[in-house]
Amino acid sequence: MNQPVADPVIAPIPSVRATPAGRGPTVGDVGVDVEPVFNALRQIVHTLHGASREIERTLGITGAQLFVLAQLRATPSLSINALAERTMTHQSTVSVVVNRLVRRALVKKVRAAADARRVELTLTPAGAVLLGKAPEAMQVRLARAIVSLEPATRDALGQGLGDLVRALGVADAPVAMFFETLR
Repeated sequence: MNQPVADPVIAPIPSVRATPAGRGPTVGDVGVDVEPVFNALRQIVHTLHGASREIERTLGITGAQLFVLAQLRATPSLSINALAERTMTHQSTVSVVVNRLVRRALVKKVRAAADARRVELTLTPAGAVLLGKAPEAMQVRLARAIVSLEPATRDALGQGLGDLVRALGVADAPVAMFFETLR
């Protein structure tokens, strides 16, 4: 008689347990529960995604675009590289977001007076008006919350998430802004 094959995507996931052989935790062994980690990740992702959807619904921009606008309000006349640093992303990633904001006339690119090779980004009046209607970007809240952690906790969180990314085999995946496509 044929037994149905469990779909690994929808099959229940047993607790992750430490192995006696010291191989580290594997699904189904005895020891460590992953539920608190799953729940914390779910809460963070759900909150970020919900905030981004609400921003799109009410303002017509993405949460990532709001984050970029907020950074430009905080520090006017940033270069793409300086904006990438402020948004903690790669310059190519923030360029995609900026180009969308430029097309929407919320940001403008201006040649720097001191160096014509340098392009500076500034909010347009329409961008400033939109920001006046916007709530605080969830990414700003997230960054502030991370900064508020004790240094040892922040370091452990960074190390642990980095370990998780490597264990998932996604360390080479592009680092996009939250819920922003790179195309």
